[in-house]
Amino acid sequence: MTKTTSFKLRRNITLLVSCFLGSQAWAVEQLNISTDQMKTMGIQTAPVLSNSGDLKNRYPAQVVVPPGAEQIVTSPMQAMVSQLLVSEFQVVTKGDPVVRLTGPAMSQLQLELLQASSRASLARKAYNRENTLFEEGIIPQRRAQEAEAALREAEATLSQVRSELSLAGLSKSDTDKIIKSGSPSDGIILAAAQDGIVTSISVKPGQRVDAATALLNIAQVKVLWVDIQATSTAAQNISLGTIVNVVGKDVSGKIKSISPIIASGNQFVIMRAEIENVQGKLRPGEYISVDIPVASSGNTWDLPLSAIARNKADSVVFVKTEQGFSVRPVEVMASTGQYVRIEGDFQPRDQVAISGVIALKGAWLAEGEAE
Repeated sequence: MTKTTSFKLRRNITLLVSCFLGSQAWAVEQLNISTDQMKTMGIQTAPVLSNSGDLKNRYPAQVVVPPGAEQIVTSPMQAMVSQLLVSEFQVVTKGDPVVRLTGPAMSQLQLELLQASSRASLARKAYNRENTLFEEGIIPQRRAQEAEAALREAEATLSQVRSELSLAGLSKSDTDKIIKSGSPSDGIILAAAQDGIVTSISVKPGQRVDAATALLNIAQVKVLWVDIQATSTAAQNISLGTIVNVVGKDVSGKIKSISPIIASGNQFVIMRAEIENVQGKLRPGEYISVDIPVASSGNTWDLPLSAIARNKADSVVFVKTEQGFSVRPVEVMASTGQYVRIEGDFQPRDQVAISGVIALKGAWLAEGEAE
């Protein structure tokens, strides 16, 4: 064994425990170092901390609108955008007019409504007359039944035209007004179906559009989703219901779903959190960062990052003993900021080296080579 090292220390290594992980044999080793030698090497210690639950990892994320919270206002037929009644990012309430369309198709539908209404009115009068005559015994029952069938057919036609106009954006009160006035119009005003914010407008005044063309989007923003990107390893330690805190926004939510697949573009797992009571602090499409608490078990501990020494893929810490330090393997569960959460066999009274760790690692590796 080499008697003189770069640190001019004499070390006796005692093998305490050996355990095998695959082909790698880990040995718990003892480095005999006195208090004076610790001072010379600049070694300081600190107690291991039982996990406080405050250790968090930070992840990139993007704010998105839940599918059920977004209304896409579309054109019900071929028409021209004659007027936009709202602007982007404007707050609207249910029933507010948002866009006016004009076109011959709307005029034709309203004409059909008036015709169907007139036929239904005539059929109703004819049925009432024929039914009265039948009850008085003047006409046979067959004529009353024929009048009733004609009435039902006329009312069905009227109901169909009303349904078409409803799909086009006209309410029952609107169609009643058209029937009462007897005058069709070539225009229609589409209204917001929910409270929200106009997130985008896809058309301009004067533009001609086909049926089902998207005109604008309205999103409710009281409840939003946050799509969080995490590695598959990190996602394995996160469960549904875990609290998510949005950095710098003073809002939080809970994980509601974790994707079972990895995105091919970036190899991340998407975790989705629901954020309630947004109160205008988040906007759809916004890129943010979120903090998620690190999961812990009964045998996990928090240490300063400087306490960890790495040897290839393995991690160790140096635990203070009466003779010096023991080398103890650990598994790093998470690392955030200046602290790490580890899993290992520790007691609350254990002290670990938090400075001078590089010197201890060098001494440990040198002794291993000498052995």
